[in-house]
Amino acid sequence: MRKILGFLIGIFVGWLVGATVALLLAPQTGENLRDEIRSRSTGFLGEIKDAADARRTALEQQLAAMRAPRMPQSPAKTQ
Repeated sequence: MRKILGFLIGIFVGWLVGATVALLLAPQTGENLRDEIRSRSTGFLGEIKDAADARRTALEQQLAAMRAPRMPQSPAKTQ
């Protein structure tokens, strides 16, 4: 869980630095730039939500598998 959280924080920081650099170096008008940033941030947040949903689904499946009753193992037959 720590690795995933660290990875997501790294993605967010990288996105934030990239967005700042884009603002400083962009040759677009302010309105166009704000629209582009808004659309990219919406897409980025959507990707994070999708990744979180996929991870939650995987964890729920693992939890269900752990909670499932186990079949007793029969003793090994010796000959």
